Amino acid sequence: MSILVVGSVAFDSLKTPSGSVEHELGGSATFFGLSASHFTEVRVVAVVGDDFGSEHEAVFRKRNIDIRGLERAKGKTFAWGGEYGENLNEAKTNFTDLNVFENFQPKIPGEYKDTDYLFLGNIHPTLQNDVRKQMNGVKLVGGDSMNLWITIARDELVSTLKGVQVLLINDGEAKMLSKQTSLPRAAKTILDMGPQALVIKHGEYGATIFFKEGGFEGIGRHPFRAPTLPIDEVKDPTGAGDSFAGGFMGYLVSQDKITRETLKRAMFYGGVMGSFAVEDFGTRRLQRLTRPEIDQRFETFRELTHLE
Repeated sequence: MSILVVGSVAFDSLKTPSGSVEHELGGSATFFGLSASHFTEVRVVAVVGDDFGSEHEAVFRKRNIDIRGLERAKGKTFAWGGEYGENLNEAKTNFTDLNVFENFQPKIPGEYKDTDYLFLGNIHPTLQNDVRKQMNGVKLVGGDSMNLWITIARDELVSTLKGVQVLLINDGEAKMLSKQTSLPRAAKTILDMGPQALVIKHGEYGATIFFKEGGFEGIGRHPFRAPTLPIDEVKDPTGAGDSFAGGFMGYLVSQDKITRETLKRAMFYGGVMGSFAVEDFGTRRLQRLTRPEIDQRFETFRELTHLE
């Protein structure tokens, strides 16, 4: 089985209470791809500039991630700079240089048309919808979004959600998109827009999955909550959400059948991957991560929650 992620590859400049880095490899497709690659075959569609070199390609190739869909454009790669204070849930943006990402029009290589699953990373909803139409043969579509698109392209996002089976957003975004103040009401409103399942991320407090009535096979009608694992030191929370999505979707793709039970278990694998990502700057921890480490941490999660 394989999954295609369409998103961003970027260079981040970060400052946190644990230190600072410049020109660190990041981006939604990078974090997602490295995370998901521990579970399944990953293919990437994104755009990079002249400053993306062989050493950066090697990060993907080491994890056997297919980057034939990585477009090379003249100019610089998307760059973001930000800093975190003691509250690591909030980032202050110092600069956002879209560079080649500004004119990104995702093109799906012919070799990718047999991909089994699709994840629409955090890009403009119109582009997400275009990609969805190009990949109408996939078994399941997952998606992400952010407050910017909810603010400036809400109608386009709502249209895109009609073709997304599983949506992953944070609690603030869920309230913005639904125009509801209660998370259960927000979840119902969003599920009525199209998705069969909604994962609402709560940062350091875990995540909750809500199901549409009749969506996916399985027992139970209630939402399911997965906690986070306490980490000794969070060095950089930047890619935690994308890493969560990679673990979540990667695990789903590795299963023979997707039911409510496999979706619940995927929540824990998402939490595992997110917990590793924050232990170092950028994608450094994901780059040196091993499957035995993942399995061991999953067992820790299982013991913490008594998951059978």
